[in-house]
Amino acid sequence: MTYRDYIWDLGGTLLDSYASSTTAFVDTLAEEGIAATRDEVYRALRVSTAHAVETFAAHVPGFLAEYKSAEAGELATPVLFDGAPEVLAGVVDAGGRNFLVSHRDRQVLHLLEETGIDALFTAVVTADDGFPRKPDPSSMRYLVERYDLTDVVAVGDRPIDVAAAVAAGVDAIYFDGGRPCPGAVRAIASLRELLPLQG
Repeated sequence: MTYRDYIWDLGGTLLDSYASSTTAFVDTLAEEGIAATRDEVYRALRVSTAHAVETFAAHVPGFLAEYKSAEAGELATPVLFDGAPEVLAGVVDAGGRNFLVSHRDRQVLHLLEETGIDALFTAVVTADDGFPRKPDPSSMRYLVERYDLTDVVAVGDRPIDVAAAVAAGVDAIYFDGGRPCPGAVRAIASLRELLPLQG
């Protein structure tokens, strides 16, 4: 099936942010005298930031703020996944629209600008817009209703992205090394696999 419009997640889907986030988290833990491996932290962050904090630093006051500050420094030079600009441009060239839903604040706009893909989006929803975090479908429902999206798919790297899409009545593509995810219509290992979907 082909889709006209795409709702994207940012971190871990378009932006290769987990390496930077993991480095910032491990470094912040080390400053607090807490040891954890990169693999352990990476796996916890893939669930959610809240899960990682709960797992490693629930007892450390102010840890989340310290980590977020370190992460912002690490993300000063954002890196897109291979194929991201081409897929986004392909959607637009085929007459479609790109939308973004992120749990991050308005920093997202800076990241999009820094990577040169900001002009490829019709609308961006961030934490500052006041919607509950995924897997709550409210942000996706808002986009579906506001922009009259009927031929739409959401692309994300976590099960919560898939769950939010399904709850909003939107098809979902799961981007996590090609591993399947319940509820997703397709699993991909590379964003370039989406290029045949346009047309």
